[in-house]
Amino acid sequence: MSETELDEVETLSDLADLAREASFDDETVLVFIEQEDAWFGVVRVDGEDDPRIFVSDGAAAARSSYGAVLTDELFVQAGEDFDDLDDLVAELDEDEESTPADSEDSEDDSDADFGPGGVPVGPLGDSELLTEYGLTARALLQLAGESGEPGEALSEIAEALGCGEVLEAVR
Repeated sequence: MSETELDEVETLSDLADLAREASFDDETVLVFIEQEDAWFGVVRVDGEDDPRIFVSDGAAAARSSYGAVLTDELFVQAGEDFDDLDDLVAELDEDEESTPADSEDSEDDSDADFGPGGVPVGPLGDSELLTEYGLTARALLQLAGESGEPGEALSEIAEALGCGEVLEAVR
Protein backbone atom coordinates (compact mmCIF):
# COMPACT_ATOMS: atom_id res chain seq x y z
CA MET A 1 0.00 0.00 0.00
CA SER A 2 1.20 3.47 -0.71
CA GLU A 3 0.76 6.59 1.37
CA THR A 4 -1.44 8.00 -1.41
CA GLU A 5 -3.81 5.06 -1.10
CA LEU A 6 -3.91 5.47 2.68
CA ASP A 7 -4.87 9.15 2.29
CA GLU A 8 -8.17 7.91 0.84
CA VAL A 9 -8.95 5.69 3.85
CA GLU A 10 -11.85 7.05 5.88
CA THR A 11 -13.20 3.90 7.50
CA LEU A 12 -11.93 0.56 8.73
CA SER A 13 -13.76 -1.03 5.78
CA ASP A 14 -11.67 1.12 3.40
CA LEU A 15 -8.48 -0.03 5.13
CA ALA A 16 -9.56 -3.67 5.13
CA ASP A 17 -10.43 -3.47 1.42
CA LEU A 18 -6.97 -2.07 0.63
CA ALA A 19 -5.38 -4.86 2.67
CA ARG A 20 -7.46 -7.49 0.88
CA GLU A 21 -6.38 -6.07 -2.50
CA ALA A 22 -2.73 -6.43 -1.41
CA SER A 23 -3.14 -10.05 -0.27
CA PHE A 24 -2.42 -13.13 -2.33
CA ASP A 25 -5.03 -15.89 -2.25
CA ASP A 26 -6.84 -14.41 0.76
CA GLU A 27 -3.74 -14.72 2.95
CA THR A 28 -3.56 -12.77 6.18
CA VAL A 29 -2.43 -9.16 5.84
CA LEU A 30 -0.98 -7.17 8.72
CA VAL A 31 -1.16 -3.39 8.62
CA PHE A 32 1.21 -1.48 10.91
CA ILE A 33 0.31 2.12 11.68
CA GLU A 34 2.48 4.57 13.61
CA GLN A 35 1.50 8.13 14.43
CA GLU A 36 4.31 10.59 15.16
CA ASP A 37 5.79 8.43 17.91
CA ALA A 38 2.61 8.81 20.00
CA TRP A 39 1.06 5.37 19.40
CA PHE A 40 1.12 2.38 17.12
CA GLY A 41 -1.56 0.10 15.79
CA VAL A 42 -1.75 -3.32 14.20
CA VAL A 43 -4.69 -4.36 12.05
CA ARG A 44 -5.01 -7.99 11.01
CA VAL A 45 -7.14 -8.80 7.98
CA ASP A 46 -7.91 -12.50 7.40
CA GLY A 47 -9.76 -12.91 4.11
CA GLU A 48 -13.33 -11.69 4.45
CA ASP A 49 -13.36 -11.93 8.27
CA ASP A 50 -13.79 -8.76 10.32
CA PRO A 51 -10.44 -7.05 10.91
CA ARG A 52 -8.81 -7.52 14.30
CA ILE A 53 -7.36 -4.37 15.86
CA PHE A 54 -4.78 -3.51 18.53
CA VAL A 55 -3.60 0.00 19.44
CA SER A 56 -0.84 0.78 21.94
CA ASP A 57 -2.64 3.79 23.44
CA GLY A 58 -6.33 4.28 22.79
CA ALA A 59 -6.51 7.89 23.97
CA ALA A 60 -3.51 8.96 21.87
CA ALA A 61 -4.83 7.08 18.83
CA ALA A 62 -8.27 8.69 19.13
CA ARG A 63 -6.65 12.10 18.62
CA SER A 64 -5.48 11.22 15.08
CA SER A 65 -7.52 10.54 11.96
CA TYR A 66 -6.21 6.99 11.35
CA GLY A 67 -6.36 6.18 15.05
CA ALA A 68 -9.91 7.44 15.38
CA VAL A 69 -10.92 5.02 12.63
CA LEU A 70 -9.51 2.19 14.77
CA THR A 71 -10.78 3.31 18.18
CA ASP A 72 -14.24 4.11 16.80
CA GLU A 73 -14.44 0.57 15.43
CA LEU A 74 -13.32 -0.88 18.76
CA PHE A 75 -16.15 0.97 20.47
CA VAL A 76 -18.64 -0.30 17.89
CA GLN A 77 -17.40 -3.86 18.49
CA ALA A 78 -17.77 -3.38 22.27
CA GLY A 79 -21.39 -2.25 21.90
CA GLU A 80 -23.16 1.05 22.02
CA ASP A 81 -23.69 1.24 25.77
CA PHE A 82 -19.98 0.95 26.69
CA ASP A 83 -21.04 -0.46 30.08
CA ASP A 84 -18.36 -3.14 30.11
CA LEU A 85 -15.00 -1.80 28.97
CA ASP A 86 -13.22 -4.88 30.33
CA ASP A 87 -13.53 -6.53 26.91
CA LEU A 88 -12.25 -3.38 25.20
CA VAL A 89 -9.20 -2.53 27.28
CA ALA A 90 -6.39 -4.98 26.65
CA GLU A 91 -5.05 -6.28 29.97
CA LEU A 92 -2.95 -9.19 31.14
CA ASP A 93 -4.80 -12.02 32.84
CA GLU A 94 -5.19 -11.51 36.58
CA ASP A 95 -3.53 -14.83 37.31
CA GLU A 96 -0.22 -13.78 35.72
CA GLU A 97 2.59 -12.83 38.05
CA SER A 98 3.05 -9.19 38.96
CA THR A 99 6.19 -7.58 40.23
CA PRO A 100 6.41 -6.57 43.89
CA ALA A 101 6.37 -2.90 42.87
CA ASP A 102 3.15 -3.49 40.95
CA SER A 103 1.40 -5.15 43.86
CA GLU A 104 2.38 -2.67 46.59
CA ASP A 105 0.97 0.57 45.24
CA SER A 106 -1.28 -0.57 42.43
CA GLU A 107 -4.82 0.60 42.06
CA ASP A 108 -7.69 -1.64 41.00
CA ASP A 109 -7.10 -2.50 37.32
CA SER A 110 -10.77 -2.03 36.56
CA ASP A 111 -10.36 1.74 37.07
CA ALA A 112 -9.02 2.63 33.64
CA ASP A 113 -7.78 6.16 32.96
CA PHE A 114 -9.65 7.91 30.18
CA GLY A 115 -8.52 10.54 27.72
CA PRO A 116 -10.58 13.08 25.79
CA GLY A 117 -13.78 11.62 24.41
CA GLY A 118 -13.85 8.88 27.04
CA VAL A 119 -11.30 6.69 25.25
CA PRO A 120 -9.17 4.60 27.64
CA VAL A 121 -5.50 5.50 28.01
CA GLY A 122 -3.23 2.57 27.25
CA PRO A 123 -3.46 -0.59 25.14
CA LEU A 124 -6.80 -1.21 23.50
CA GLY A 125 -8.18 -4.03 21.40
CA ASP A 126 -7.17 -7.61 20.58
CA SER A 127 -3.80 -8.24 22.19
CA GLU A 128 -3.85 -11.83 20.90
CA LEU A 129 -3.98 -11.01 17.17
CA LEU A 130 -0.34 -12.07 16.65
CA THR A 131 -0.12 -15.13 18.91
CA GLU A 132 -0.22 -17.65 16.06
CA TYR A 133 2.84 -15.91 14.65
CA GLY A 134 4.77 -16.37 17.89
CA LEU A 135 4.18 -12.98 19.55
CA THR A 136 2.23 -13.51 22.76
CA ALA A 137 -0.36 -11.11 24.11
CA ARG A 138 1.92 -10.45 27.05
CA ALA A 139 4.84 -9.53 24.76
CA LEU A 140 2.63 -7.23 22.67
CA LEU A 141 1.28 -5.51 25.77
CA GLN A 142 4.81 -5.07 27.12
CA LEU A 143 5.89 -3.44 23.86
CA ALA A 144 2.86 -1.16 24.01
CA GLY A 145 3.49 -0.25 27.62
CA GLU A 146 7.20 0.40 27.42
CA SER A 147 8.25 4.03 27.51
CA GLY A 148 10.16 3.53 24.26
CA GLU A 149 9.18 4.91 20.92
CA PRO A 150 6.20 3.33 19.11
CA GLY A 151 8.38 3.08 16.00
CA GLU A 152 10.89 0.98 17.91
CA ALA A 153 8.08 -1.24 19.22
CA LEU A 154 6.78 -1.79 15.68
CA SER A 155 10.32 -2.65 14.56
CA GLU A 156 10.59 -5.23 17.35
CA ILE A 157 7.19 -6.67 16.40
CA ALA A 158 8.18 -6.87 12.73
CA GLU A 159 11.49 -8.54 13.62
CA ALA A 160 9.68 -11.08 15.82
CA LEU A 161 7.33 -11.86 12.92
CA GLY A 162 10.17 -12.12 10.42
CA CYS A 163 9.20 -9.07 8.38
CA GLY A 164 11.56 -6.44 9.78
CA GLU A 165 13.19 -5.79 6.40
CA VAL A 166 9.81 -5.25 4.77
CA LEU A 167 8.82 -2.68 7.40
CA GLU A 168 12.11 -0.81 7.06
CA ALA A 169 11.76 -0.79 3.28
CA VAL A 170 8.43 1.07 3.43
CA ARG A 171 9.48 3.57 6.10
